[in-house]
Amino acid sequence: MSDTTTTFFDELGRNGHQRLLPRTSGTIRFDLAHEGGTDHWLVTIENGDIRVSRDRGEADAVICTNRAFFERMARGEAKPLSAWLRNDITSEGQFRYVIMLERLFPPPPGARHPRSLAPHGGRA
Repeated sequence: MSDTTTTFFDELGRNGHQRLLPRTSGTIRFDLAHEGGTDHWLVTIENGDIRVSRDRGEADAVICTNRAFFERMARGEAKPLSAWLRNDITSEGQFRYVIMLERLFPPPPGARHPRSLAPHGGRA
């Protein structure tokens, strides 16, 4: 098991509520293939509250990729929607969850919020 993958899901579950997902509810299962088989992670979202388990249960959306590529997304080196367009990840189920993934993964390394670049922190 990759430390990057485990850390990503541990932090996602530990953070609990995601303010960017206030009215979102559903389940996303990540199937991460590797030489030894496939790891499964189930992310359950209830009005922005997130729980993570290793369950193989049914989900509203299933995201499939190899573990090495997932680690790139977990480090912010690849964006989920772009990865889906390039077929680096595939999905089954409700597509809205693929779009929503952008909010769960970190920004690229060294990225800064636009307000931090504006004079006076973005305030007039």
